Amino acid sequence: MAKYVESVARIYLAGDIHGELEIGKVMHYFEREAQSNRLTEKDYLILLGDVGLCWDGGSKDLYVRSCLESLPVTTLWIDGNHENFDLIDALPVTDWNGGKVQYTGNKIIHLMRGYIYDICGKSIFVFGGGFSIDKIYRKEGISWWAREMPSEEEYERGRKNLASRGKRVDYIITHTAPRDIAKLLVHSIYPGEEALQYFLQDLALNVDFEKWYFGHWHIDKVLGKFVGVYDEIVTQKGRR
Repeated sequence: MAKYVESVARIYLAGDIHGELEIGKVMHYFEREAQSNRLTEKDYLILLGDVGLCWDGGSKDLYVRSCLESLPVTTLWIDGNHENFDLIDALPVTDWNGGKVQYTGNKIIHLMRGYIYDICGKSIFVFGGGFSIDKIYRKEGISWWAREMPSEEEYERGRKNLASRGKRVDYIITHTAPRDIAKLLVHSIYPGEEALQYFLQDLALNVDFEKWYFGHWHIDKVLGKFVGVYDEIVTQKGRR
């Protein structure tokens, strides 16, 4: 008798975990989830920035990596603003599922800004980055990096890749939110994040998509097609 193989794949989305500070919410969730669903490396957890996986280059990073490697799923992540970009930029770049990526573990993959990936039968555009409003309390090269904000090259990469798909994707995944969504959340714009929020706002108005997931704001909230993710973990289904 042929062995039954489940054809439905799952995509899980989790908000900011800030390294070892909040990795527990992911670990506890999958302890429960694995009891009710047969999960494999063809199921994916996507972390929406401020991951803290590349932070001190030492024991803290190793702890977060070991936690994520222990999960039954493959972990994908985008960068937020609280990341060590010196460590990220030093990682080798390779091709994966339609875009460029950087491996940060055997089954932990950094999705790079402005690329579109084909994951579980879904087209997913990602764009990390954000602005640290607490940068005045941080030290450049130690706890803050200017690369937290995207470059013009990354903005242009995003535009070109979306144009190549006819400005149509299934999901958009970012760290911060488009201008109008951010305004609904906090009623003001972060000084220093204007260019990124307005870039995302242009995408919100001109790209056809099903859902847009973001972190950064430490809120679980649904605003039409836009979903803020923080404590709650969101699930989407695709195919293996």
